[in-house]
Amino acid sequence: MSTTQFTGVAASLCLMLSAFACVADAAPAHNPSGFKGKLGLQLYSLREQFAKDVPGTLDEVRDFGFKYVELAGTYGLSPAKFKSELDSRGLVPVSAHYPYERFRDDIDGIVRDSKTLGLKYAGCAWIPHQGKFTEKDCRAAAKVFNNAGEVLARHGITFFYHTHGYEFQPYESQTLFDLLLTETKPDAVSYEMDIFWVVHGGQNPVSLFQKYGDRFKLVHLKDMRPGTPTRLLTGSSDVRNDVAMGQGTIDYHRILPAAQKAGVKWYFIEDESPSSETQIPQSIRYLKHVKW
Repeated sequence: MSTTQFTGVAASLCLMLSAFACVADAAPAHNPSGFKGKLGLQLYSLREQFAKDVPGTLDEVRDFGFKYVELAGTYGLSPAKFKSELDSRGLVPVSAHYPYERFRDDIDGIVRDSKTLGLKYAGCAWIPHQGKFTEKDCRAAAKVFNNAGEVLARHGITFFYHTHGYEFQPYESQTLFDLLLTETKPDAVSYEMDIFWVVHGGQNPVSLFQKYGDRFKLVHLKDMRPGTPTRLLTGSSDVRNDVAMGQGTIDYHRILPAAQKAGVKWYFIEDESPSSETQIPQSIRYLKHVKW
């Protein structure tokens, strides 16, 4: 082979390898290289976009590379119509958040909607309370959750509560979150750890995974802007404190192995910031390459 021929073959090979690398880097978000769990997107991340254009926003979710999603409402569509829109794009709804009041007053309606959507999980992300979250609030919620969980379980759906930070109010030698775990039945009530809100509440996600193991079935993945105030126990933070994974202060190199060991089933990226459309792809790229 002449030098010219060799150079041409080498150049062609380089182009092929480059193209392969681009395809590999664009692997679907639900199974990124290097990530060991089932990954999806919490659609609340794009709530402003959904308010303007449901079909177009679902196209965007698909184009990000996601297959699995978690819902927080159906944006003016019926559950059946929203499910049809998901199906037409190959998007699979795994779980959804519903208001506390519906779990308390309309559990049959939640069962109906969840079955229409084909959900495996249905959960609550906020317990209404005035001022500080109290023991009374906690015990009342535990009763609602136990009943909801038992009803949903009869239909093959798992109930969960999503941590929000205010539950870490001190209680005796522990916290009200510990009381909530104690007062809810393991076979009826599971939990979704929002990593951001656990850290915001001054807690260690690794320690909670070690302590409560497979009570945590789902996780919300997001990162925290350096300098964000924590230990406020309010469940509230400026949404601009959500940053792309790998660009904040949360140590996912330790958290992800602990989540896996605890038996977490599903991981959902949630980005509440105004920059979510830019940051979601950055978080996907981080999860493709993070070592754990």
